[in-house]
Amino acid sequence: MAACPVDGAAAAVSGGRGLSAVIRYTEYGIPHIVARDYAGLGFGSGWAQARDSVCDLADAFLTVRGERSRWFGPDPAPDPQGSFATSNLASDLYFRGVRDAGTVERLRATPAPAGPSRAVTELGRGWAAGYNAWIGRNRITDPACAGADWVRPVTDVDVSALDHSLMVLLGEGRGIDGITAAEPPTPGSAPVLDEAEPARVLAPASPATGESAHEPPAGRSAHPGSNAVAFHGSTTGNGRGLLLGNPHFPWHGARRFWQSQQTIPGELNVMGASLLGTATVSIGHNTHIAWSHTVATGVPMNLYELTLDPADPTVYLVDGRPERMTPRAVTVPVKDSPPVTRTQWWTRYGPVLTTLDTTGPLPWTATTAYALTDPNAANLRGSDTSLALSRAHSTDEVLSALSRTQGLPWADTIAADAAGHTLFTQSQVLPRITDDLARRCSTPLGAATYPATGLAVLDGSRSHCALGTDPHALQPGIFGPDALPTLRDAPYVENSNGSAWLTNADHPLTGYERVFGSVGTPLSLRTRGALHDVSALAARGRLGIADLERHQFADRSLAGDLAARGLKAACATPVQAPDAGGEDGEADIAEACRVLAGWDRTTNTDSRGAPLFDRFWRGLTAATTPDDLWKVPFSPTDPLHTPRDLNAASPALRSALGHAVAELRAAGLPPDARWGEAQFVVRDGTQIPIPGGTSELGLWNVIDALWNPGAGGYSDVESGTSYLQAVGWDGTRCPVAKTLLAYSQSADPTSPHHADQTSLFSTGRWVTSRFCEKDILASPALRVVPVTERH
Repeated sequence: MAACPVDGAAAAVSGGRGLSAVIRYTEYGIPHIVARDYAGLGFGSGWAQARDSVCDLADAFLTVRGERSRWFGPDPAPDPQGSFATSNLASDLYFRGVRDAGTVERLRATPAPAGPSRAVTELGRGWAAGYNAWIGRNRITDPACAGADWVRPVTDVDVSALDHSLMVLLGEGRGIDGITAAEPPTPGSAPVLDEAEPARVLAPASPATGESAHEPPAGRSAHPGSNAVAFHGSTTGNGRGLLLGNPHFPWHGARRFWQSQQTIPGELNVMGASLLGTATVSIGHNTHIAWSHTVATGVPMNLYELTLDPADPTVYLVDGRPERMTPRAVTVPVKDSPPVTRTQWWTRYGPVLTTLDTTGPLPWTATTAYALTDPNAANLRGSDTSLALSRAHSTDEVLSALSRTQGLPWADTIAADAAGHTLFTQSQVLPRITDDLARRCSTPLGAATYPATGLAVLDGSRSHCALGTDPHALQPGIFGPDALPTLRDAPYVENSNGSAWLTNADHPLTGYERVFGSVGTPLSLRTRGALHDVSALAARGRLGIADLERHQFADRSLAGDLAARGLKAACATPVQAPDAGGEDGEADIAEACRVLAGWDRTTNTDSRGAPLFDRFWRGLTAATTPDDLWKVPFSPTDPLHTPRDLNAASPALRSALGHAVAELRAAGLPPDARWGEAQFVVRDGTQIPIPGGTSELGLWNVIDALWNPGAGGYSDVESGTSYLQAVGWDGTRCPVAKTLLAYSQSADPTSPHHADQTSLFSTGRWVTSRFCEKDILASPALRVVPVTERH
């Protein structure tokens, strides 16, 4: 079939028996999937995803089935970009426990709208059938799983389980190690919690904000973050909206995005990115609206401190009455070893745990234990939210869809429409922690953690400390739509994983509960830089798609701008740093000063001096507190311009310069190396320079990579800019859109679409979206593939 218009594609699948779809591939391996119903659309999506990323998908299904230890042994950690578990065994014990409890099946059986709709159920059924059909008929060429026995057929329950794992990622997912390791104390066995540093012990990990502190531990990367901005018609050249979405997600593993267009004629037509293993578009656009998500600052869980019966540490007291914990014995098969059985302990509040992510201990003593409440453990509505957004016709309908489905566990939504409207909303499923409840019910530990981090630790011995229920909430214990921070029709709305407070610097959002995020606290450099840039764009006006394209790849470092004057002053004062290494150290510092004086303050791939500043800035910020780093402290009345003025007199500054030069030389790089020489990926034996850099440099285009001197610097990207979309409208029925999947469509290194878009990303080029029929049919790469359930 040389050409296949959408009506023809629909006709091609309408007469067959069983599930079927037509997949029309255009440049860069982007599939445009047409089906007659949701099950067929799911079938085409499952088939096409398996074709591009079967190994990542098979690995993800092993995780949610609790079978990693069976195939790979208990000790290796699962995909570090997709899990907080530090071993396969811990991951398996948790997910096998979810499966044994029938959690996903129970949620699937919950009537809509509290449970999944029939359309989503049909999509999942079709997706599983499409995936199974592909693996049953095709030879796997990806060496990561070619010939592997663990690539097996899946069920629609497996697909729902993968959806559920996304829902709990930043709730129970952060407590996997602590949930699976918790056991009642024996006399003298339990440590005592040191409450002198409670904020340190329980501070939310980087995924709550999307921003990491310095470099992640070796082998593990920062988890998802994002940027997005929508511009109102009053700021654009034609009175219509504009949206730039820039999610920061893993470049490897099961949390990758995958791009497609999904069409059911007369019912659905949407283009965008899906997380692997999901059957709906997570971030995208249709004819009328475009939307993106950012990881929100809301804390999607809380803890209850339990008062235990002194005679039995598995009994806790509520209003003086004893309640026995519910033990759940979970057995996991282990490669070359006997099965492992561990008991998990559950309460009315949720599971008992002894640690939360990597932040510190929560000891189970003879008198006290901690239980985790995660409302998203009862949420299987995320795909319904994505489907409802895919079908929306305006930002009003976007907000209505979010309010109706209430399925986003940890994301903000930013949207624009063809009529010129903008929307920001933190429509997030959060435990109903009001500031009043926190005042009445916080334990001493919670009195410190809640104001500082938004994580509540409540008194579980009092029933009136329960979360309660809001009007119009689809499940008990969460906020209803009326409580959610929302801003409509501002000239711009922007989020870079900061709180809702300064979504628009001229229209601050306040009055929300602390669990949603902070007000009047220092902004990240990325948020500050973004607000400076987008507010200037909005003020200039007459914006178009090209302005979004330029903004994405400007790669201007606010840290470089803020540090320039202080560096100049420090370099003009030659005082030997105590640990800089004598005359050689002073020579290194002088060389660093020379290079940084000529640096253009960007992380473009040809920017000389960017690697040096990056290593210098990481070292300096790790060695100093904000009070020592800046001469002018943060002011809540001037958050976009404070803190500022680098402390040029700090000995740490000159020491960091010398150490940065030494680090580059250890990696085989000269002090004036270009950024693309220090940050790159290798695809098909070719080194591809990668622009952008860490959030702490104050960059929009975030790239997180591990420093590996032996491989020449940042030799591979762990996470960061992933699926880009710049969307507008010109009055026709076709949106004006540019897209880019930074790490390319296929995870299979033998695929022609494993690195093609990565090469575009390297040079700041985009893919022109082929959304309308005339554009799809005009593609010189057009290839039409009918797929059916039966041969």
